[in-house]
Amino acid sequence: MDLKLLMKKLAPIKYPLLILAFGLLLLLMPSGKKQAPGVEGDAQLAQLLASAEGVGQTQLLVSEHGVVIVCEGAENAAVKLDIIRAIGSYTGFGADKITILHLTDQ
Repeated sequence: MDLKLLMKKLAPIKYPLLILAFGLLLLLMPSGKKQAPGVEGDAQLAQLLASAEGVGQTQLLVSEHGVVIVCEGAENAAVKLDIIRAIGSYTGFGADKITILHLTDQ
């Protein structure tokens, strides 16, 4: 079929086709919503953090609103910065959504 003939046939419905194409494009685009990793991912991340230098024993809580890390090395500023960078890379959260607390002996 000739392209010009096809364009003539589609001319009356070109705007609905454009709207449909735009709608499909919007549906296929990522929402930009941050999703918290699953429970298995949390355990793996806690284990990985605990193996990093200076971090020590680690407990981790990840939600859709932020992350809380409790670890032995939280008193060291360099360790805190490393944790914030690692968690930020993994979850996409900024430093304002990451809380690091010191783990004490009970």
